[in-house]
Amino acid sequence: MNASPLTLTKKTHSCVRIERNGQSLVIDPGGFTEDDAAVGADAILVTHEHPDHFDEARLRAGLEANPAAQVWTLRSVAEQLSAAFPGRVHTVGHGDTFTAAGFDVQVHGELHAVIHPDIPRITNIGFLVDGSVFHPGDALTVPDHPVDTLMLPVMAPWSKLSEVIDYVREVKPRRAIDIHDALLTDLARPIYDTQIGALGGTDHGRLTPGDATRL
Repeated sequence: MNASPLTLTKKTHSCVRIERNGQSLVIDPGGFTEDDAAVGADAILVTHEHPDHFDEARLRAGLEANPAAQVWTLRSVAEQLSAAFPGRVHTVGHGDTFTAAGFDVQVHGELHAVIHPDIPRITNIGFLVDGSVFHPGDALTVPDHPVDTLMLPVMAPWSKLSEVIDYVREVKPRRAIDIHDALLTDLARPIYDTQIGALGGTDHGRLTPGDATRL
């Protein structure tokens, strides 16, 4: 694991950009995030196929802007990109480890959270970057590894606030930063902030899209 500090930039919804030493890794540039969310990335990670996490046009923009950029994702997404970008799209699953643009990445998780019992569950993986930052995608996966910064899916059709709080308690990160928040209105944010902050047992915060923090 590299000892240099990481810079985390929040993009809209579930997309984040992690940078260190001139290298950039982007996770989940989906349809709710900025059109250029993946542009400038050296590595792109995608947790699952839902359109708010995977948008083919945004990934193509990133891959075309940087001919050396590569993607790591699960099979359902890789199958949609591999033919157009041969050798640059890598299929990974739970338990895999790899190095992407100088970042050490571990894969945790297998299934999307239950939206409704009548809706079949799809695959979903989470990424632990440099043994420090964990992005779970659309699942409440608890890695078998300490987490410094948890990217917290704060509001989704598949979750309720008590589950979000219990997830923070179970992971026990040093800090939790909101993702999956595009549908959370400004009216609701103080309620979520107060409850997660009071009951989660860790430092909890959120970033406005475009804001960055050092980790």
